[in-house]
Amino acid sequence: QECQNVKQVLYGQLPKLLPIPSAAETISMNNGFDLKAYKFSALREQTREPKIVRIGLIQNAIVRPTTDPVREQYKAIEDRVKLMIEAASAMGVNVLCLQEAWTCPFFFCTREKYPWCEFAESLEDGPSVKFIREMAAKHNMVIVSPILERDMSHGQQLRNTAVIVGNNGNILGKHRKNHIPRVGDFNESTYYMEGDDGHPVFDTPFGKIAVNICYGRHHPLNWMMFGLNGAEIVFNPSATVGGLSEPLWPIEARNAAIANSYFVGGINRVGTETYPNEFTSGDGQPAHRSFGHFYGSSYVAAPDGSRSPGLSRIRDGLLVAELDLNLVRQVRDKWNFQMTARLDMYAESLAAAVRPDFKQQIVPDSSAQGSDHKVSAEHHNRRRAL
Repeated sequence: QECQNVKQVLYGQLPKLLPIPSAAETISMNNGFDLKAYKFSALREQTREPKIVRIGLIQNAIVRPTTDPVREQYKAIEDRVKLMIEAASAMGVNVLCLQEAWTCPFFFCTREKYPWCEFAESLEDGPSVKFIREMAAKHNMVIVSPILERDMSHGQQLRNTAVIVGNNGNILGKHRKNHIPRVGDFNESTYYMEGDDGHPVFDTPFGKIAVNICYGRHHPLNWMMFGLNGAEIVFNPSATVGGLSEPLWPIEARNAAIANSYFVGGINRVGTETYPNEFTSGDGQPAHRSFGHFYGSSYVAAPDGSRSPGLSRIRDGLLVAELDLNLVRQVRDKWNFQMTARLDMYAESLAAAVRPDFKQQIVPDSSAQGSDHKVSAEHHNRRRAL
């Protein structure tokens, strides 16, 4: 009972287990990846039918050593992910999200340009784009595919981009990473800068979805803007390591789901990646060849504060969640976060904060003016008395 009480605090109301068809279970067992499935319910309404959608999150390690040829590294990952997409299809998944930069090692720690920049690809005819379009059409599935984009229209510069592929194999659009980390080994600004396309929400046959890429999860306003634009589900494809962020991971997506009244799927890659050359990051640490351990632990959080257990810290995995999107409006009606948000007040304050002449709204204690010397003298006398 005590264990159940702890789980209630950690996870809220635990979602029910979702049955796993034998076809999906066979794929996962034969290919050595975890498969977990949960069901998030809503109240049955009189005027609206349940709005049921199944989402899937895929976390995976790279397959080949980082010293192998670029094309062989990518193809090995593609072959691995294809099996997991087939399992998602067997589970009846409608919307699937892959992890950040799933097509390659997370080499941004190295600050080296070659061969790593060769993993970048065009959104029009890149190898992973073609592959995902085929998978989406074959399985009648919307797929969010975060890649390293080469922007062919603007000097072939690189971008950290999520491609949203519709269930007919069509490209619905893209979203570029809004916030770029400059912490520890995350030297991503060596390769690309902040995104330029705002906070788009994609209206699919299975709900309104958005993508908050990795480091954006640390920025509450980033989450908020996707909600203001109407998102019902926000995916957070990530690549983050245990020594840096693991204490934050179980909390942030859940907080975002609560604060913005939508579902969140947090995806993190898994495994330890080693590079041929040592690198440092100006943090006083010895030169090293590994980023650290990507700890997986992907999970789904609901607007009512509940969340699923996470996937493994060390194994590839597919997490499936059945959602009733009616819960989004039900929670908004209950808590009134949107009605009480006071956006006008914050808009005025934020507009002032970005001006060069901004002054912080600090109210001084006028009675304390000129009293510093008096306080110091009293402290000195007390010490002498002791």
